[in-house]
Amino acid sequence: MMKFKTIQLLILFSLVIFAPDAAAISKPPKFKILVLTERGGGHEGFVAAALNWLHNFAEKQNLEVTVIHQTNEINEVYLSNYKVFLQLNYPPYAWTDEAKAAFEKYIEEGRGGWVGFHHATLLGEFDGYPMWNWFSNFMGGIRFKNYIAERASGIVHVEDRKHPVMKGLPAFFSIPDDEWYTFDKNPRPQVKVLANVDEGSYSPVSTIKMGDHPVIWINQKMKARNVYFLIGHHANLLNSKEFKLMFGNAILWAATEGKP
Repeated sequence: MMKFKTIQLLILFSLVIFAPDAAAISKPPKFKILVLTERGGGHEGFVAAALNWLHNFAEKQNLEVTVIHQTNEINEVYLSNYKVFLQLNYPPYAWTDEAKAAFEKYIEEGRGGWVGFHHATLLGEFDGYPMWNWFSNFMGGIRFKNYIAERASGIVHVEDRKHPVMKGLPAFFSIPDDEWYTFDKNPRPQVKVLANVDEGSYSPVSTIKMGDHPVIWINQKMKARNVYFLIGHHANLLNSKEFKLMFGNAILWAATEGKP
């Protein structure tokens, strides 16, 4: 009898020791993010640093991240799995026709949110590809014109501090080592600008200017929540607490329902 009780106690003890901790059981993610990245070249440092930050952010926020490096997999069914499409410097060309059509529906019909960086406005004829006119209109009817090739730091001024993407940001802050694209026209008439760069603050000084120079904006004509960041060239950005705060704010805002 004692032997039987001993066995029972051992079984109970093992259940206590090896039973799964309810808190340790992984919860389903709040939402899934699809990240389309541009790897290699001059933007590799930024993309690698941004992905490292993103994975840490996703772990803390209980989000799931899928990273792809080309558009071959993208179609309507594939995109339906993701709440946020993150375009991490991948340019608006070299997309398959099926991927273009699926992305246009995703944005126009509000099937998910979009956060884009830097190279997403490399709009024009590049590497033998024609300009994607829909994407140009999405970004405010613009075409890429020029950029500060040697990079410059600049002071960014927030225009709408009440917008969720700008939550917690100071009225102005410095962004280091960026290329600061210019365009053939100002996107402001077609989009809502959240922040601009003071071109007089460039360090080193540059003659490549637009005048009024928006750098963060949203397109309220689309059903999908969307936000574009002109900045996104150098890994030093991930040392900026303001940039990381905007990055996180943008992802969480883009994933929620409501007008842009």
